[in-house]
Amino acid sequence: MKKQTIFGGRYLLRMATRFSRKQMIACCVFAFSTFSYQPTTLRAQDTVQALDEVIIRDVRVSNKTPLTTSTLDRVELQDARSEVSIPYMLETQPSVVASGENGTIGGTYIRIRGVDPSRINVNLNGITLNDPESQQVFWYNIPNLGGMAQSLQIQRGLGASTGGSPAFGAAINMQTLNARNKAYGETDLGFGSWNTRQYSITAGSGILKNGLSFDMAYSGLTSDGYIRSWGTDQQSFFGSVSWYGERTLIKLLTIIGNQTTGIAWNGATAERLDEDPTYNSAGEYDMDGNTMYYPNETDNYWQRHYQLYVSHLFTEQWSLKGAFDVMHGGGYYEQYMTAWSYYNVPAYYGLSDVVFRKQMDNYTYTANAAVHYSGEKFSFTLGDNLIFYDGDQFGKVIWVRDTSLHADVPHKWYNNHSDKWDNSVYAKATYDFTADLNAYADMQLRMISHRIYGQSDDVLAGTAKDGDFDFTNNYLFFNPKLGVNYRINDHQRIYFVAGISNREPIRFDIMSAFANDDTIKAERMFDLELGYQIAHNRWAFSTNLYAMIYKDQMTPNGDVLTGYALMENVDKSYRLGVELEGGYKFAEWFRMDANMTLSMNKVMDLTYFEFETGDTEQRAVTGTTDLALSPAVVGAAIATFSPFKDAKLQFIGKYVGKQYADNTSRECYAIDPYFLLNVKASYTWHLRGNNEIEAQLVVNNVLDRKYRLSAWASDWMDDYSTPGTTYYYHDRAWLQQPGINFMGRLIYRF
Repeated sequence: MKKQTIFGGRYLLRMATRFSRKQMIACCVFAFSTFSYQPTTLRAQDTVQALDEVIIRDVRVSNKTPLTTSTLDRVELQDARSEVSIPYMLETQPSVVASGENGTIGGTYIRIRGVDPSRINVNLNGITLNDPESQQVFWYNIPNLGGMAQSLQIQRGLGASTGGSPAFGAAINMQTLNARNKAYGETDLGFGSWNTRQYSITAGSGILKNGLSFDMAYSGLTSDGYIRSWGTDQQSFFGSVSWYGERTLIKLLTIIGNQTTGIAWNGATAERLDEDPTYNSAGEYDMDGNTMYYPNETDNYWQRHYQLYVSHLFTEQWSLKGAFDVMHGGGYYEQYMTAWSYYNVPAYYGLSDVVFRKQMDNYTYTANAAVHYSGEKFSFTLGDNLIFYDGDQFGKVIWVRDTSLHADVPHKWYNNHSDKWDNSVYAKATYDFTADLNAYADMQLRMISHRIYGQSDDVLAGTAKDGDFDFTNNYLFFNPKLGVNYRINDHQRIYFVAGISNREPIRFDIMSAFANDDTIKAERMFDLELGYQIAHNRWAFSTNLYAMIYKDQMTPNGDVLTGYALMENVDKSYRLGVELEGGYKFAEWFRMDANMTLSMNKVMDLTYFEFETGDTEQRAVTGTTDLALSPAVVGAAIATFSPFKDAKLQFIGKYVGKQYADNTSRECYAIDPYFLLNVKASYTWHLRGNNEIEAQLVVNNVLDRKYRLSAWASDWMDDYSTPGTTYYYHDRAWLQQPGINFMGRLIYRF
């Protein structure tokens, strides 16, 4: 049986708590009561690998499947951990653009082929990590996901069917640490710019004689951050108890993450950043003519996952896997708002400064099962994934500057509740017509029921509708994919796949539409992919042509509210591109790897208003424009030198072309292209036995480029300064990115 690796990625809730002693004891008792009933001896390593692979088989694909993929193994993930978040760990992969509010640390985001993070399906061991309502994965809520991962696969385009909202441009599948034959351990200490301190420990017992294996990983990160008053404190824990029988694997996993991070999503004007590149307006207020900063302007969230996995090999052809996940998350962000800076709250509390907390407390329950058959010419998978989300969101005003206006503080400002059921039934099949030609089919049926009811922050403030609201909608989506794969010879293959994906709107889109008496539509994508790959001993090359054609695509309109990009439906749009990837090993001590994506990302027949800042008139324009945050050129290159054994020096370049903050292609909202050059050096000392020490130094942005990313962009009008005259303005804010910075690591493996 050919080895396959598969994964899932995921995460996204938030708040801050600790594992209680009772929970730890209960978890351990359950684990041992589950695994101690049938001692066994260690089976062949091939069987161990096969049992692990059953868990992720239905979401990971091999090179026989006609999908466009990139796969990173454990060694590659460990090598990339000088970048502390998954988006920047993957930045050199084709079509990937990583960004952050505070550089590479804290709130970081990933876009693939220009597609925003909420439309990238992320799963961990086949269980989706995307929040069922926001569809986001907040990577900094679970730091060190890369340290917990055995492998990671990016599927660009539609991706293979899995649970949760389907991929609308890419899927990221992660697999957690597998058991090893022998006991192992690793400590990792890092220190970098802005007083950044990174530390982790990973250890495992290996597979014992009774078939049990224990694995764990703990990680922490603290940093003052590049932006003023930002700062972060993040921690995560991964624990796994596994039992390997002759044909059965049972795993019990716990993943815990919590973080406290300063708020940096406001951005700042170009003029302000010219004066002070680290300026951050969050928490700023005036006290009797003096500028003050609220000290607890923070984002605080935690999440806990309890997971049970079972895989069983009935025969060499038949296997079964099942999984169950309980996720509990919650938290809040706290902000100081002046009377005019956040119109919703002051509209209720009069013209007074306030401090409020927006909180959430939610549970997500996920269960899935799949049966797989692998024959000589035909293989298929039949699976079902069920998700139930139960969440509360509420806000409290905890302080009012002018108590004469309102004395009932703290006061519950709003409260609403959400229920969401999401059931995905899927079937996948591969048929080999010959030894070199095979066909692939993947059919998914999604049934969704979503209800949100209660009061929103807009409702109570009086800026939209007064009173309670109740939104209910049901969706039924059919998402088919068909493809063929042809192996030309031992070195070359060509593939083609076509498919349709449908996706429901997220909570924030629904709430925004409700507040404006508008409706939000589900979106549809038709995807075509044609790829060619060739690989020899010293070189490899691949190219992939894609056409992603959308109906009612949700795309950023340029504006942002409390860190969320506001979206709009565009009737007709498309993404056409070619992805080129290659590598050449010139000598044993030198190799080059590079990739480039050239694309056209367009909105058709979009109507918008054109004017210069300060004009008293505007004119409607209809035409074809560029999709927001979708550069036409994205590329990366890595030169790797190994001057002597155990030493490595890499020069890593990343280029992101011109893009726009909104969908209108107006130059006032353009984002300049940028090129970054990073240098990474490492050396490994081998000690007695299998022990070793690795030292690593990474210097990012060695050319000290001063570049900025868009925080938000918006048109607005002034119809009150001069009665009878309306003035129109362009307004925007930027996120200043750091110049040259470094991270050093010292890793001890034993």
